[in-house]
Amino acid sequence: MKQLLPELRSALLATLVLAVVCCGIYPLVVFGIGQLAFRDKANGSLIVDRQGAVRGSQLLGQAFTGERYFHPRPSAAGKGYDAANSSGSNLGPTSQTLRDMIKERIAAYRKENGWKETDSVPADAVTASGSGLDPHISPESARLQIARVAAARGLAPTTVAELVERAVEWPQLGFLGEPRVNVLRLNLVLDAINISR
Repeated sequence: MKQLLPELRSALLATLVLAVVCCGIYPLVVFGIGQLAFRDKANGSLIVDRQGAVRGSQLLGQAFTGERYFHPRPSAAGKGYDAANSSGSNLGPTSQTLRDMIKERIAAYRKENGWKETDSVPADAVTASGSGLDPHISPESARLQIARVAAARGLAPTTVAELVERAVEWPQLGFLGEPRVNVLRLNLVLDAINISR
């Protein structure tokens, strides 16, 4: 018993020290570094409009409907872009449900953009990303929506096309990822133009 008490005391002391270091000091140090060195990223990469209102995160997609807006990729997350239910559909290429869903999305995409039934639709316009929360579309998908958005907003297609080209984000370090367009950022720029007119 006498030998057990020193061991027990050492174990309790080690537990207490590790709890203070791992549950207190370490998280505070990491939080402090994040706030000092990466404030924007550590706080969710939020997009704030000119009035100072938070409009969303540049890392999470949002549902945009209506002719005036560029539309994002479809979402499989809950009831559309629900971050609490982030996931893919888990439907594979042999799934009839997936094929029917994509067929419906292709028909809807062609209809909303005023296309013929033979016009090709980009894959990212009709398929959800793995997380269901992807905030980006391909530049091709954005370019194919220019005519609809320009007509609905009463803007020249060349003006909207220029905004799309400015919104293209290139691969990081020149080779990581694909060129992409953040839908929320692009739609906020369009809204700002319409407000200032």
